Amino acid sequence: MEAALAPQQSHYQDLVSLQSSTAPATTAVSTEQPLTSTSNAFRFPTYYSFPPFFTLQPNLTTLARQLELWSALIQSYCAHNHIFRLSLSAAASSPLFTNSSLNRRLDLLSIRRVLDYMATTEGDRRAEWVSVGKKAKDAADKSTAWIYWKRPEDWADLVYGWVDETGQKGSVLTVYELRESDSVSGQGWVGMDEEMLRRCLDVLVKRGKAQVFGADESAGVKFF
Repeated sequence: MEAALAPQQSHYQDLVSLQSSTAPATTAVSTEQPLTSTSNAFRFPTYYSFPPFFTLQPNLTTLARQLELWSALIQSYCAHNHIFRLSLSAAASSPLFTNSSLNRRLDLLSIRRVLDYMATTEGDRRAEWVSVGKKAKDAADKSTAWIYWKRPEDWADLVYGWVDETGQKGSVLTVYELRESDSVSGQGWVGMDEEMLRRCLDVLVKRGKAQVFGADESAGVKFF
């Protein structure tokens, strides 16, 4: 019996030892940092290979570290794959939450718990539930979340920096042009959901650096 339990205990000790890791877990992930070992495949961290990582632990100290590591992994994965909006129904079976080589996965309830943590101040506000006509308070409402591997304020700075560098202050651009046109090709926010881009633009509006006219993708944005 002891021999049978030894591998599992070893993995558990590996997970517990992560508590002392100094690697940042809730900071923004730079897309300029190498995230691949070969080609463009996402390189998962070592702790992704520990079976206990896919079961939220009862020990509160271990759980706190585990939530930080899941947050870091989700941010890195979404940054690498250019994901702004995470649908739980699709993501639950994706490599992000399912390690097929271990035959382990993080269950849906645990995924929601991780995202709940990410949505708190303790989790550095790196996620936010997308509400459909109401606040996502109940589990039934928590089906999709924004993942802030960069916060709206950070994206706002990047958009405004691009406008400044390209000499477009005082000009009017459409929301569609900011999301999909050839002129923004290669920019990190390309393909961002319109709702999220508008949140970024709202930051600039509040700063007095932009004004938005209209309510759809043909809406105009004037930068100051």
